[in-house]
Amino acid sequence: MKPPPFEYHAPRDVGEALRTLAEVGGKVLAGGQSLIPMLNMRLAAPAHLVDISRLRELQVMEATEDGVRVGAAVTHAQAERAEAHPLLSRALKLVAHPVIRNRGTVVGSLVHADPAAELPAVLAVLGGSVRVARWDGPVRDVGAQEFFVGPMESAVQPGELAVSAFFPALGPRTGAAFEEVARRHGDYALAGVCAVVTLGEDGHVEAATLACVGVGPVPVVVDVTGSPAEAARAVRERVEPEGDIHASADYRRHLVGVLAERALRNATREAGVRGA
Repeated sequence: MKPPPFEYHAPRDVGEALRTLAEVGGKVLAGGQSLIPMLNMRLAAPAHLVDISRLRELQVMEATEDGVRVGAAVTHAQAERAEAHPLLSRALKLVAHPVIRNRGTVVGSLVHADPAAELPAVLAVLGGSVRVARWDGPVRDVGAQEFFVGPMESAVQPGELAVSAFFPALGPRTGAAFEEVARRHGDYALAGVCAVVTLGEDGHVEAATLACVGVGPVPVVVDVTGSPAEAARAVRERVEPEGDIHASADYRRHLVGVLAERALRNATREAGVRGA
């Protein structure tokens, strides 16, 4: 299939990209691993495409003791190879297949806001943010809780460009885990859970947060207490899964509880190792 007609723009820097978006609107093309299929299937028909994939300003990753900032043109594969954040690296290995990760971008996945994707859950469980810019206004940092508005809908407005995402670092005595079940490796998960656990100086769990994939319109974030079994019950009460040809809603609800227990145990074990 062929996409509908559009006018292609290749800005030379971020300023030109923002000016173009302000003047003509349209869709931003970064990796194109979601947008191009949507164009070919006529699920999207923008009059203009603004290609930011070659902008060097957006091809930068910056790692500090506070966390990792990923530019909008950084691909999944580049971020995975950098190994700048343990939970981000772990999640990226679960994203599709190498050919997709070589072109798809981290920030593009966040803006696409697919509730079945891994990276929105990682940003949500870490309490990260996305930096958004526009030609005629200030740059704003949007927290994950406000960024994911609904299925396939983010807080990026027409004329705006998501220029980077920030993933906060794991603190001391903190471990993370990502668990999911898919029909085949590389498929979207039937359900998934990422966990971040912090231990107190006495070795007991001080804080634990889960973000669930594929069981709600946006990543479902749950702060949990008690045993892993109690956490699993809390997660099952919070999620809103839908059934489809691959799995029923009841199965997904059961599965996300199992994965929550597993992720919590693994994250707690890792926290113990990091705190030793």
